[in-house]
Amino acid sequence: MIKIIDISNRKNAEDVLNIQIPSYKVEAEIIGSYEIPPLKDTVHTLQHCGETFFGYYENEKLCGVISIKVAEDEVDIHRLIVHSNHFRKGIAQLLLNFIETKFEVETIKVATGSKNIPAVSFYKKNGFQTIKEIIVNEQLSLSYFEKKL
Repeated sequence: MIKIIDISNRKNAEDVLNIQIPSYKVEAEIIGSYEIPPLKDTVHTLQHCGETFFGYYENEKLCGVISIKVAEDEVDIHRLIVHSNHFRKGIAQLLLNFIETKFEVETIKVATGSKNIPAVSFYKKNGFQTIKEIIVNEQLSLSYFEKKL
């Protein structure tokens, strides 16, 4: 079941963080850089990020999260995270499908570490096109994608 997460509730923010940190540690290992901003998040920063959070729940337990910002005709995905215990179960796909059908927008945007092959493959499989790549430092570059609906 997918439902909105009230991130202003401390317990909810803690639940998100308990999925986010392990999930982004996996990405950090894949891309070879631990300088990923989500690894530095706290309950406070999550509660003040201005994003709208949706969670995928199994038996009332949070297993995956997508967070977005919506502006005019665009959804910008800021986080798409799944707890490592629930990898390869289709949860990321369900969350992406939910966003694509819930919001009537023209474009969905997202960015990920260029070396994060599983994420890059996931977005390309779902019809996202690479629009740019930015080199942050020697270890880290980001790929930006968009999908026209």
